[in-house]
Amino acid sequence: MTFLSRHDWIYAVILFCAVVAFGNGIHYLIFRVVRNRQSPARRGRMGVREYMERPARAVLFTVGLLIVLPMVPKITPLLRGSITQLVSSLLVLFLGWLAIGAVYVAQKYLLLHFDTAVADNLHARRIHTQINYFRRILVGILVALDAGALIWNLHDQALWKYGTGLLASAGLASVVLALAAKSTASNLIAGMQIALSEPIRIDDVVIVQGEWGKIEEITSTFVVIRIWDERRLVVPLSFFIEQPFQNWTRKTSDLLGTTFLYVDYSVPVEPLRAELTRIVSASPLWDKRVCGLQVTNLSERTMELRCLMSSPGSSESWDLRCLVREKMIEYLRVHYPDALPTLRVQMQPSAMQPGATQPGTMQPGTMQPGEHKPPASPGDLPA
Repeated sequence: MTFLSRHDWIYAVILFCAVVAFGNGIHYLIFRVVRNRQSPARRGRMGVREYMERPARAVLFTVGLLIVLPMVPKITPLLRGSITQLVSSLLVLFLGWLAIGAVYVAQKYLLLHFDTAVADNLHARRIHTQINYFRRILVGILVALDAGALIWNLHDQALWKYGTGLLASAGLASVVLALAAKSTASNLIAGMQIALSEPIRIDDVVIVQGEWGKIEEITSTFVVIRIWDERRLVVPLSFFIEQPFQNWTRKTSDLLGTTFLYVDYSVPVEPLRAELTRIVSASPLWDKRVCGLQVTNLSERTMELRCLMSSPGSSESWDLRCLVREKMIEYLRVHYPDALPTLRVQMQPSAMQPGATQPGTMQPGTMQPGEHKPPASPGDLPA
């Protein structure tokens, strides 16, 4: 091995510094041009600097090293070949890193045209769901291609020999792996079905296992649901293919909300219907589609009134239902104080008999006049 002289070391350091200087200069010019071509509104949303700045600098640096490496004097062919193979392998890794960053930038660019914050965001949520899923597939393909290119770049006959033997014996191993990873494979297939058939999308409102929430993230194997109280419910993708669930925003986010009142038979219905119309008309939570009050059931002591209102979304529907309950109860207390269900007891004077109840008293456990426990209303889901 020939050792480098002091002059050769200085020359090698100068070449290295030149690579760093020219690489940074070209990197600055490229990203300066890209930044100038972007509109001010998109500069912080495209993610070019976030995803591509560091891999691009690494690629320029390794390319510069490959260019100046033959210029370094007094290096043996064996050492030069080893260094060249190492730098070229790094270049393959950095090119894969740059390609993955380009995929993320392309995703952000495509999603700029589909804003999920607008009122009618059904099409935007569909595009977000599909692009997110296919981005994961494309990144996985790029990782596999980069790994294959790295192995090919090594030019090691022993490595190729071992690889061929490994592929030859992979048949039995693939069967065992398929049986062990059955749930993972089913989730991957379910992810493709979800991306194409769209039973759920990003930001959909769903009811899963009695929990109300919004689809926050769809990965290649599971779905993250943000529950209304800020909890996160993680559900496998296969669940949405194999099990029933509720999707409140499948086609539209419009909903009908109900509020039940249990009142005495003496209460007139028309004034309550007019009051309900006044309450919802004054609220911005009502979308002006449906508003009605009907007698939906009768029992031996009460009549059931159903207040039906429409809202543009699930959150608005929940708030409007709570508002109607409060306002209608307040109206009944003020205008019909006797509207709450009562149990009427008429006492007849009679001679006292053994075991008879005294006038004006009731047996233990019997409801007092004016007391009533209305039937339980249907379970409300929080929004």
